[in-house]
Amino acid sequence: MAIFRRDIEEKIRRLLFQGSMVVILGPRQSGKTTLSKKLIHDFGENGAFYDCQLEEVRRHFALGQPDLLLPLTAGKKVVVFDEAQTIQDIGSILKAYHDTYPEVQIIATGSSSFDLANKIVEPMTGRAIEFLLLPLSLNEIRSVQEVTKEDMYDFMQYGTYPAIVAAQTKELKEVAIKNIATNYLYKDVFMFEAIRNPKVFEDLTKLLAYQIGQMVSIAELASTLGVSRSVVQRYLRLLEQAYIIKIIHSFSSNPRTEIKKAFKVVFLDIGVRNVLAGGNEPLEKRKDKGGIWENFFISERLKIGALETFPPEILFWRTRTGMEIDVIEKNGDAITAYECKWKKEEISFKEFLKKYSDAQTFTVSPSDYYRMV
Repeated sequence: MAIFRRDIEEKIRRLLFQGSMVVILGPRQSGKTTLSKKLIHDFGENGAFYDCQLEEVRRHFALGQPDLLLPLTAGKKVVVFDEAQTIQDIGSILKAYHDTYPEVQIIATGSSSFDLANKIVEPMTGRAIEFLLLPLSLNEIRSVQEVTKEDMYDFMQYGTYPAIVAAQTKELKEVAIKNIATNYLYKDVFMFEAIRNPKVFEDLTKLLAYQIGQMVSIAELASTLGVSRSVVQRYLRLLEQAYIIKIIHSFSSNPRTEIKKAFKVVFLDIGVRNVLAGGNEPLEKRKDKGGIWENFFISERLKIGALETFPPEILFWRTRTGMEIDVIEKNGDAITAYECKWKKEEISFKEFLKKYSDAQTFTVSPSDYYRMV
């Protein structure tokens, strides 16, 4: 299988042995294990890799007993604890170990945010630097292959998980993305949270898949599913913590004329979304191709932002009269507006620029985007 160059790799290397643990988070199958093994490769016998899902590894973790980890870490400079979110109280355990043995560089990976798994954000505050590893970006794919227009259509159809991009045939891609979407997608959520009705949770995810590119109403979702608004809100939060979706809020400086509380849902991998929405028609024949392109573009911007210490905020803009711009990137005082169009065309940003005259504006389509990044 091809080994892709991940853009965060060099940044992580620069921060090793600087007094902090390193935490690599992201969805299952996004490449965290491969990246962490690559990071310790150069250390030879001074590096160690442990899968926290194995019982022989898990028995070394206990709250308040950091010395239990010494058989795993003694004589090592760098130690990886893979799938660390599966260990109860992992944050408190790693904090105690780091405080006792700060000379050992700890790299922990997790396929869900650690607060979903163990409610442990607070214990690691000030001791860990977090990185987010999402499915491959176009830039990372280019590290091993040329990207053509046809490739872009494949990425929008099947997504960009490493196993999907590396697959040599459409049949293999279909099998791989279906496996990710059905066997891995909810694993952490169901493992760590008491979901009284898993079918409602899965049905919610499918409803969101049908609504890409559209504004989402919690009240409407709750009514359709026959559950309370609070249940929908909780499940949305869990879907974000498991790195399945990202909620995008509206951009507004004038609540009287611009919608402020509305939001959209973006799937962090469009291939997963397409499986959940059903159907396998070629993109050109799909009625939802415009929403697919918008979702794909936003996920690309999120991957680029994940490389920044202070990433730009991704939003959308819509007025109460129905004028809308798909993507607003707010980086401090700088504003960039993008309108996603399936076919290349020029649109007017006149109304938006009346309110935000210093903003940069672009129209983006699949046919030229693969050459832009």
